[in-house]
Amino acid sequence: MAKSGYISANLTPKQLQFVKLLDEFEVDIFSIEEIQKKLKTKFENLNEIIENLVRKEILSRIERGKFCKPHFKDEKAIANILVPDAVIAYWSALNIHGFTEQISNTIFVQTTKSKKGKKIFGVEYRFIKVAKRKYTGVIKQGFGNGQYRITDIEKTIVDCFDLPEYSSGYDNLIKSFYRVPLKTNKLIEYCDSVHNIAAIKRMAVIADTTGKKGLSAFLQFAIKKVNAKYNLFDPFGQENGEFNNKWKIRMNLSAEKIMRICQNEF
Repeated sequence: MAKSGYISANLTPKQLQFVKLLDEFEVDIFSIEEIQKKLKTKFENLNEIIENLVRKEILSRIERGKFCKPHFKDEKAIANILVPDAVIAYWSALNIHGFTEQISNTIFVQTTKSKKGKKIFGVEYRFIKVAKRKYTGVIKQGFGNGQYRITDIEKTIVDCFDLPEYSSGYDNLIKSFYRVPLKTNKLIEYCDSVHNIAAIKRMAVIADTTGKKGLSAFLQFAIKKVNAKYNLFDPFGQENGEFNNKWKIRMNLSAEKIMRICQNEF
């Protein structure tokens, strides 16, 4: 933010009023559609006011109709303003929840809308469109301007098995499923919503192979979902390995290898 003397000397009364209201209401990031309601003040020629503030570097443009103060670079909050139902998901959610130390240069955003990926303030944002039935398990974290929506623990795991290409690697995903405490009722609910039978079978194989505690109800749910089609356990692996007739999975990663992966540190 520029010095107050500079602001007073170089801003019109309406521009100065707008900047002062942003400070008063502690608004660091906003869309032009909602800002007047937030500030409880109606401005004529609001677009012109904001455009002038951008030119004077009092505000920064995120994208059309969305702005922030120059110092504000919270990529999670920025991701949430880019589409109305944006939620941090997949690899990004795994990292925030502490399931992986591998950091991606891309913020993965789940949404029911179509939006092309883009780079903002040096950060890449990738948008994964999903069916409305898959849009569930959303919680809020952070405070004030830094508040953002993110998939909860169980939904993050289910989403990554649903679309593992957006996770931090299949070995890490196996390990996360084994290590992280999971609430069975949520796991079942989200598996039902996502409805990816291959993903359900792969999670069941990990739970069954490792004897992960607390998932007996999930295994009962999963066995009812098993279909006749065999799927590879590792969707990125080669088509080899024994056939697991119980779960209709071809074990291109052996049970011994799965156990070794689960024993390794993050």
